[in-house]
Amino acid sequence: MPPAVTDSLDIWAVDSQIGADGSISVDFLLPTGIYINLDVPRDATISQIKQLLWKQAHSYPLFHLLMEIDSYMFSCVNQTAVHEELEDETRRLCDVRPFLPVLKLVTRNCDPGEKLDSKIGVLIGKGLHEFDALQDPEVNDFRAKMRRISEEKIQSLVGLSWMDWLKHTYPPEQEPVIPESFQDKLYSGNLVVAVHFDNCQDVFSFQVSPNMNPIKLNELAIRKRLTIHGKEDEEVDPADYVLQVSGRLEYVFGDHPLIQFQYIRNCVMSRTLPQLTLVECCTIKKMCEQEMIAIEAAINRKSSSLPLPLPPKKRATTSVWDISNPFKIILLKGNKLNTEENAKVHVRAGLFHGTELLCKTIVSTEISGRSEHVWNEVLEFEINVCDLPRMARLCFAVYAVMDKMKTKKSTKAMNPSKYQTIRKAGKVHYPVAWVNTMVFDYKGHLRNGELVLHSWSSFPDELEEMLNPMGTVQTNPYTENATALHIRFQEYSKQPINYPPFDKILEKAAEIARNSDNAAMAGRGGKKFYVVLKDIMERDPLSQLCENEMDLIWTLRYDCRENFPQSLPKLLLSLKWNKLEDVAQLQALLQIWPKLLPREALELLDFNYPDQYVREYAVGCLRQMSDEELSQYLLQLVQVLKYEPFLDCALSRFLLERALGNRRIGQMLFWHLRSEVHIPAVSVQFGLILEAYCRGSVAHMKVLAKQVEALNKMKTLNSLIKLNAMKQSKAKGKDAMHTCLKQNAYREALSDLQSPLNPSVILSELHVEKCRYMDSKMKPLWIVYNNKMFGGDLVGIIFKNGDDLRQDMLTLQILRLMDILWKEAGLDLRILPYGCLATGDHSGLIEAVSSSETIADIQLNSSNVAAAAAFNKDALLNWLKEYNLGEDLDRAIEEFTLSCAGYCVATYVLGIGDRHSDNIMVRKNGQLFHIDFGHILGNFKSKFGIKRERVPFILTYDFIHVIQQGKTGNTEKFGRFRQYCEEAYLILRKHGNLFITLFALMLTAGLPELTSVKDIQYLKDSLALGKSEEEALKQFKQKFDEALRESWTTKVNWMAHTVRKDYRS
Repeated sequence: MPPAVTDSLDIWAVDSQIGADGSISVDFLLPTGIYINLDVPRDATISQIKQLLWKQAHSYPLFHLLMEIDSYMFSCVNQTAVHEELEDETRRLCDVRPFLPVLKLVTRNCDPGEKLDSKIGVLIGKGLHEFDALQDPEVNDFRAKMRRISEEKIQSLVGLSWMDWLKHTYPPEQEPVIPESFQDKLYSGNLVVAVHFDNCQDVFSFQVSPNMNPIKLNELAIRKRLTIHGKEDEEVDPADYVLQVSGRLEYVFGDHPLIQFQYIRNCVMSRTLPQLTLVECCTIKKMCEQEMIAIEAAINRKSSSLPLPLPPKKRATTSVWDISNPFKIILLKGNKLNTEENAKVHVRAGLFHGTELLCKTIVSTEISGRSEHVWNEVLEFEINVCDLPRMARLCFAVYAVMDKMKTKKSTKAMNPSKYQTIRKAGKVHYPVAWVNTMVFDYKGHLRNGELVLHSWSSFPDELEEMLNPMGTVQTNPYTENATALHIRFQEYSKQPINYPPFDKILEKAAEIARNSDNAAMAGRGGKKFYVVLKDIMERDPLSQLCENEMDLIWTLRYDCRENFPQSLPKLLLSLKWNKLEDVAQLQALLQIWPKLLPREALELLDFNYPDQYVREYAVGCLRQMSDEELSQYLLQLVQVLKYEPFLDCALSRFLLERALGNRRIGQMLFWHLRSEVHIPAVSVQFGLILEAYCRGSVAHMKVLAKQVEALNKMKTLNSLIKLNAMKQSKAKGKDAMHTCLKQNAYREALSDLQSPLNPSVILSELHVEKCRYMDSKMKPLWIVYNNKMFGGDLVGIIFKNGDDLRQDMLTLQILRLMDILWKEAGLDLRILPYGCLATGDHSGLIEAVSSSETIADIQLNSSNVAAAAAFNKDALLNWLKEYNLGEDLDRAIEEFTLSCAGYCVATYVLGIGDRHSDNIMVRKNGQLFHIDFGHILGNFKSKFGIKRERVPFILTYDFIHVIQQGKTGNTEKFGRFRQYCEEAYLILRKHGNLFITLFALMLTAGLPELTSVKDIQYLKDSLALGKSEEEALKQFKQKFDEALRESWTTKVNWMAHTVRKDYRS
């Protein structure tokens, strides 16, 4: 047997250590059954290793049975437990990083289909054989369907013109909302643009109208170049060229005004010169042709190994609506219940539609037992089978019942503070495990027969009726130690029982309408109820409806459709989902319901609305979204996939189609899915969508594989730094990091890739001397690249491993949305929502903002004494004066004023805590921005039970000093700042429901400070929803005055922070 390796990290991390021996012992398995152990260089390529092995194999038996060396390739098991074939032999062994140093020599595979499967498995971090091994009909059907969508998409790419390919691969980034203030930033109403020519030194500047389209600019640039070179008579078609943002994979083309392009707009607003390069179409054609080769290879591979499903045999079935018996299940037994020997155990069961309980919960008898508990008990629910909605879910929870609180000595005791315990009749009920399953399967068949449900042991903070209906309907894949419940569904008919198809539902609704006496007037209440309905409909999504209000809404549903179409969520909550007649009428009404705006339709994807047809309607509304708007909400749309009980749903198809149509969305979707593919409850669902995306975007796989490889290298480097941090000084650690980055294996992996944060940004050449790691516990890496753009700032990214970046990602997304909403209302508050992306389990990337400093560093650098630094009110203004002279200083102060107003309002509304001088930064142009959002929704830091942060938002006197231009009595400037704040707050209030919806859709993400609806209540309070605009403004003014009054407490906190920082350094 080959020797076992205890820690695979040490094998591949050690290649970064200076003075380490450069070889590693590898076990090779030959096709002849011969085993050879060989020391090979860690940084040797696979091709070199194969040559070394071949030379050694000459002296071993059976060598003559081997074919030519080129007939073989190596395979291994990689770090994600995926079987990987090493087809690319230019890769280094240290880049491959096998899980164990074992390489198997196998006959080279000639089937391109199998090669593609292997590449997809490596890229998504999950071998496709895992899906095959499930032998699940739903998984197989979904894969076949998604494969057809992907293959149709890839077929449609064949033969695209170079311009159509460019639109698909690098769609132009546009910002249709243009702030009114942009006119002030122009030169006599014109843009100044620099146009470079590809492959030559020519560069020209033009003053052009902001409404000019790119093709016209092409023409101007070409004509000027021809004139200068004396070739005025030469005919050149401007359509044979395209404008590229210099140094980026971003193109400016199409029939849109220049000012609508995001890059141009950002340059105008920051008063920098837009740098564009005129690229000949032959360059684009070459890029296109290279991708077409990969696409054609994918098309020409052997047809799908998954056969098309056979048409279902027509079998006699029974409609569930014909079964009027009560719904029953038989609770058979439970295994591996982790309870005390003297505890009694019972099972609680409930039927839910969303969070609505369809009938009373049932509790089994309490029984004792050790490893196995046998019930054999019928659980009968107070609902007839015919009234079960299609998306009904059956929820179970196992409880241990004790006479008194368990002692601390108990080895199996649960932590009482961690899980909810329920006291009843002097006894304590401890939750042991929970599990959910659907009543109907993915084809709409009522479940039958016996089912083993492997349960989950971690409970959420809030339970519904002591159950967890919001939890997954997937069973725990780690079956070895999981509590298992055995149940059997009651049999009601010898034939399969189906939920009626859609046409039968509509027929039922028509029949009910015909039999209704007042069908013509059904659901109409006239003017007298209009005011009542209006009051109900204007409430926020967190407001609970009482029984009478729900009855009124349902009765007046046609009034709701005509006058309040946006009230659809409240109508759905008012419907009795345990009455088949009401459900049928709702489906008919949905067919004539007006389309909602996409922002309004998002709420319908919440857990409260599980109905398949409602969710299809919502997705239909989302189809109106532009790609820019879709990317704004993609984070939530991926999270609500977790609410989908079945793999094949309108939302997963929609996301896949849009991702395959726009590579920018494709990259975002890829990382949002891949970063959570390790979570057991969604591993299969997310893995299957990733597989489908890769099959439909084969050419994109190479780009994504390069990103995955770079992130693996960063993770290895970060782990090495953490290992050595205790042993060596910061200076030595930095030198070791630089030595490591200069090695070929690292330099090649980390160079020339598209940034995962933004595919337009090329991370080209490492600037090793500027790279460093930070002092915080997880030792984040600060990786710096040279900028290809002439005179551009260095490009920096921060890699974090050990921190959950999803909360930062959510906060920055909401800040980006606030920025959009303010701009739509004509207010540009210069918000800077920098890039942030979770790429794996507690790992990810953050964009480093150039030309910026923390307030703490600005204050420390201006003072000799750390304790006094926080109280130096001139430090910030002096720092801005250092980089901005004359009119530039006035512009920098205006930039500071606007951005300070934006962040004051945003941090107050979102309840962002832990605001100290090291997580507020300022750019040299005056733009203020906040970083690190570890505490949101009012979860402020405290010490010894006392809140350290007493102010609603940060507004210190040194900020006011800058706003007032250093003049104490400058009330006009401060009055304008206050006006910006109030205006910004009132704009956000108008969109309060949207913010609540977006946070509600993130409840399934498992963020520590967003676990229940109670957490979102903070938003409702901060936006004063439910109050009039006058009352809300009054509340905000009070908070503003409080921030001013208590700003001294902020300075004291900052002083303590600065002293600690100075001491540590």
